[in-house]
Amino acid sequence: MKLDILYRGPLASCNYGCAYCPFAKRKDDRDALARDRNAWTRFAGWVAARPATDELGILVTPWGEALIRRWYRDGLAELSHLPQVRRVAAQTNLSGPLDWVTRADPTRLALWCTYHPLWTSEAAFVAQCARLDAAGVSYSVGVVGDRDHLDAARSLRAALPERVYVWINAVKALGYSAEERAAWRAIDPLFDLNTVRWPSAGRACGAGERAISVDGDGTMRRCHFIAEPIGNLYDADWDRALQPRPCTNADCHCYIGYAHLDYLALDQVYAGGLLERVALADARAGRVTLPVLASA
Repeated sequence: MKLDILYRGPLASCNYGCAYCPFAKRKDDRDALARDRNAWTRFAGWVAARPATDELGILVTPWGEALIRRWYRDGLAELSHLPQVRRVAAQTNLSGPLDWVTRADPTRLALWCTYHPLWTSEAAFVAQCARLDAAGVSYSVGVVGDRDHLDAARSLRAALPERVYVWINAVKALGYSAEERAAWRAIDPLFDLNTVRWPSAGRACGAGERAISVDGDGTMRRCHFIAEPIGNLYDADWDRALQPRPCTNADCHCYIGYAHLDYLALDQVYAGGLLERVALADARAGRVTLPVLASA
C-alpha cells in the first residue's frame, strides 16, 4: 500500500507568539500533553506494525510546535528506520534541539521549517539549518508573506544555500500588487501558486485515496479541510475507506490541501518532496512552467 498520512494529534500549544496564529503562546497542561504523547505513541505503533511492503509517507502537521516535545523527536527518528516508511516529515519552527536527527535515517527524514523573524534571529535560524545540512536531512524553509516580512525573507534567502527551497505562504487577504508579487516571486518562483484559492468543487483529488488526515483518536478524514470522517485508522477495515472522491469544498487555499488536486499535477513540481514542500531544482530556479496559473 502506498499512502500519505497527515497526522495531527491533540497538541495545541506553541512556544512562539505569532499574531497570525490562533495557537500562539498557548500552553497545554500536563493532562493535555499526556494525551498527546499517548496518541502519538499509538499512531507510531500502528505504523511500526504495518507490513514492510507498505510505502507510507507521514507528515506531522500540529496545531502548534511539536518538535520541542521529546516524544515527537524520538518517534520521528525511530519511524525513519522502518522499511515501510518512505518519508517521515514534520512542520516546525525549528526552535527545538536537533541532536536527535543524527539518530534518524537522513534519506527518509525531512522537515518543513518556517522562519518567524519576530521570534528568532536569522543567525539562530540559519545555524539550525546548517545542522540539518550537516546531518544530510532534506528540508524546506518558509516565511509568511506579510509585507513587514519582505526584507527578512530576502535576507534569509541570501543567507541560505541556493539549493534550499525558500517558499512564501501568501496572505491572500492582502491582495498583492504586481510589484509586490514580483518581489516575492524573486524569493520564491512558485509564489503565484500559493496566492490562488484553487477551484476544487467536484474536482478529482487524491485526498481520501492517496492521502488522508488522521487525528489523535485515529479518526480519518480526506484532508484537514473537510470535517466529515471517512473511518478510523484503528479499525480492522480502515483501508476500505480509501477511494476516489470529488472535493466537496468550493476551493482549496492551503498547500497541504491543494497539493493533492489532480489537475494541478504538483507531483511534477515537488516529486519526492511533496510532503515537506521541497520543490525540484528546476522549479526552485523558475524553470518550471505551470500552465494552470495562466487561467487562475
